[in-house]
Amino acid sequence: MSPDDFAYPIAPEARACYPSLAGKRVLITGGGSGIGAGVVEGFVRQGAHVTFFDIAEDDSRQLVEELAGVGPTPVFQRVDLTDIPALQAAIAEAGEFDVLVNNAASDDRHSIEQVDQAYWDNRMGVNLRHLFFAAQAVIPGMKARGHGVIVNMGSISWHLALEELTLYQTAKAAIEGLTRSFARELGGDGIRSVCVIPGNVRTPRQLKWYTPEGEAEIVKAQCLNGRLVAGDIAAMILFLASDDARLITGHSFFVDAGWR
Repeated sequence: MSPDDFAYPIAPEARACYPSLAGKRVLITGGGSGIGAGVVEGFVRQGAHVTFFDIAEDDSRQLVEELAGVGPTPVFQRVDLTDIPALQAAIAEAGEFDVLVNNAASDDRHSIEQVDQAYWDNRMGVNLRHLFFAAQAVIPGMKARGHGVIVNMGSISWHLALEELTLYQTAKAAIEGLTRSFARELGGDGIRSVCVIPGNVRTPRQLKWYTPEGEAEIVKAQCLNGRLVAGDIAAMILFLASDDARLITGHSFFVDAGWR
C-alpha cells in the first residue's frame, strides 16, 4: 500500500488559504501520523509555526523531513501525554501558543468484560485527561495575548454506538462537554473552543480493522461516496482556527461524509 492511498485529493495550490494563520504558533498533540500528520501539514502550508508532540519517533521525524521546504519547519518533541507534569513542562518550555489542537487518542478495541480499573485509568489518560491539562497549560499565554483557539478532536463513534469501544466512546463524549465548558469559561478572554468530529478516516491504523469489504460498507452508509483522509479533517480544523471563524465557539463540527 502506497502513501498515495491516504493522500488528500486536492492539490496544495487549490486549497483554501487563511492569511490569519501565517506566523501563528500552533501546538498539535499526536501529530506524527494519521490525522495528526495531516493537521501538521495543513498548518505548515499556511505558514504557521508548528510544534507537535508524539511518542512515535520514527514517524514524526520522517514527517518533519517530508515537510522540509513546504513552510516553516515543524518542531517535533517526544512527549508521553499520559505524564501530565512532563506534558505541561514541555509546553512551558516551548512558549506561548495561539492554537492548540488536542488530537492525540487511541481507539483500542475491548469488551466490557476485559475492563479493569487499571485499564480504565489508562484509557482515560490516553483519550481524555491530557486534553484538559494541555489546555490548562496554554491558556495563560492565550489570555496574555487576548486571543486563542482550542480545537478538541471528538469522534463519531459514540454518536453511532459502535461496538468494542466503550471506554474510547466515553472519553470522546466527554470531550464535547469539555469543549462547551471551555467556550463559556474562556470566551471573555477572547479564547474560542471547538470540537471536530471525524467520521471513518482512512489511515494505516484504521485499516488494521477494515477489509476492502468493510470499507465498502462504510462508504455505503455515508451520504457521499469516497473515503475520508486526514486532509479532509485538517481542512475543517484550519478554518476553525483561522480568523474567518472569529465568532465560532462552543460547538462540534462533523466531517463524516454523512455517515449514519
